[in-house]
Amino acid sequence: MYPEPVHHAPAERAVAVHQPTPLPPAVMAPAPLAPVQPGTVPSVASIVLPDGRVVTGYAINPAQPEPFAAKPAVSRAAVNVALGGVGFLAVCGGLLLLTTFITALTALITQLITLAAVCFGGFVAVQIFKSHGHQGGTTVNIRKAIFKRNHFHG
Repeated sequence: MYPEPVHHAPAERAVAVHQPTPLPPAVMAPAPLAPVQPGTVPSVASIVLPDGRVVTGYAINPAQPEPFAAKPAVSRAAVNVALGGVGFLAVCGGLLLLTTFITALTALITQLITLAAVCFGGFVAVQIFKSHGHQGGTTVNIRKAIFKRNHFHG
């Protein structure tokens, strides 16, 4: 996959210098260039290739990506406080609903007791004030004889 390295004797190594080939000027009119002075003089780097050739040129720094805003870390204490607050609100809401339910249940039971008392009181009142067709006493039939209690004829 990779070529085998070729070992040359030190005398056989020849340094080949390549000169850049200039490009022909563009056909269209170039935009005027504003001279810009570099802030620092770029450094010149030389690299020796494995076959002995030396390449010299300007070092090009790779483009650095824009640093993104780091997400601030949330402390565990803040998370615990927030969760405690949510739990407290849930408990308060549940207690509010529970007390509302108990209040409604108490009102229902009170109304049922009042209704039963009114019905029973009405039944008793009807029994007391009901007319029997005769005035006072209880009629008891014993062997076709009629005795009236609480009435003494003398």
